[in-house]
Amino acid sequence: MRCQYCGYLDSRVIDSRPTEEGSSIRRRRECLRCGRRFTTYEKIETSPIMVIKKDMRREPFNSAKIKQGLVHACQKRPISMAEIDTIVEKVEKMVTSSGEDEIASRRIGEAVMEELKSLDEVAYVRFASVYRQFTDVSSFMDELNKLVTENKK
Repeated sequence: MRCQYCGYLDSRVIDSRPTEEGSSIRRRRECLRCGRRFTTYEKIETSPIMVIKKDMRREPFNSAKIKQGLVHACQKRPISMAEIDTIVEKVEKMVTSSGEDEIASRRIGEAVMEELKSLDEVAYVRFASVYRQFTDVSSFMDELNKLVTENKK
């Protein structure tokens, strides 16, 4: 494994353990040249799952896109990268465990919003505003009113 700091091709594994979701192995490594430590993740290679977009285009599932959207929605919020990674892992597990070769982007977005709703309401509203593409203030207010009503219950 190439060291991310000096580029050396040899390292030793210090620690290996499954991730919380059990979908990958986390390995802590040490570079044999510079001695710095870094983390790698090992996943089972699977056939690509295609995401059906709103306009019916298809593209391969990419968990990095989910993470990017979450990082943007959670800016300046008290949410750690570990919490974001946990949401990404949960959604990725939902997608892969569905057993389907194709999945609607709507299902992925709804799963992300469900996880965000319980974590941070402001991040949820931010994510929902981009995902649902609110066209006017009234549709945005409808979503906020739903959130307030759910919180009262």
